[in-house]
Amino acid sequence: MRPARMLAAAALATLATEALPLAAQVPLGNRSGRGQTVTPAYEGWYENADGTRSLSFGYMNRNFDETVELPLGPDNMIEPAEFQGGQPTFFAPRRHFGVFVVKVPADFGEGKVYWTLQMRGQTFRVPGHLHVDWEIDALKGEAGGGNTPPILRFAADGAEGAGPAGVWGQPLTARAGEPLSVLVHARDDGVARNALVGGSRRGAPVNLTWFKHQGPGTVEFGEPTARVPASGGEASTPVTFSEPGEYILRVRANDGSGVATAGHAQCCWTNAFVRVTVSP
Repeated sequence: MRPARMLAAAALATLATEALPLAAQVPLGNRSGRGQTVTPAYEGWYENADGTRSLSFGYMNRNFDETVELPLGPDNMIEPAEFQGGQPTFFAPRRHFGVFVVKVPADFGEGKVYWTLQMRGQTFRVPGHLHVDWEIDALKGEAGGGNTPPILRFAADGAEGAGPAGVWGQPLTARAGEPLSVLVHARDDGVARNALVGGSRRGAPVNLTWFKHQGPGTVEFGEPTARVPASGGEASTPVTFSEPGEYILRVRANDGSGVATAGHAQCCWTNAFVRVTVSP
């Protein structure tokens, strides 16, 4: 995102919900383990190689301990309906940037994509759009500094992806209660953000974190986090599903900048997704 606009856009991303009741705006400093709401956030947009645009969305789960489940439907909805289905149904605690994207055509113009979450008697709705002030250009090299997101793939010869849209792996199958080993390959340019201002973490490893993105049951990751060298490496985790159904797993790769500094810039992490069909 253009440097002069980054901080303003970051501040607005969480608060850009429409018609948000004042009582729903829980101060971020009010620590509460459970019982709070989840707010959708619009992070910005960027152009894809084929001319389409990716609208990047994240969320803020105000709980410090409680994960929240909101199945797809009236309580977790993307509009227009043609864009429905890629959003998470599982929300881990606190702020999560650029969790998924909605791809819109090059001629989308002044159109908008709305993400609505309803829970605990409150409704939160955020618009995604192509306003010039929300363009993310840091994916091409962090405001000219050269830092780009890590690259992920699920197979040695598989498709690669970077940034919030990331890449999708080939669908997998599993049985409920039986571990499934999921492998991901990662590499990075080795240019950590703080290395650009005199730090010494150039070549820092890529940090991988696994999440349940969608699915009806509980998902347990035997190795929920891992590190691989910036020059390239792979990591696997055994994944166990509590019940049958259709699931989507997400793995997030952060470069040496770390999670905390990878927010509004969106220079510094990549998502990868894989569908898993779990039988009884």
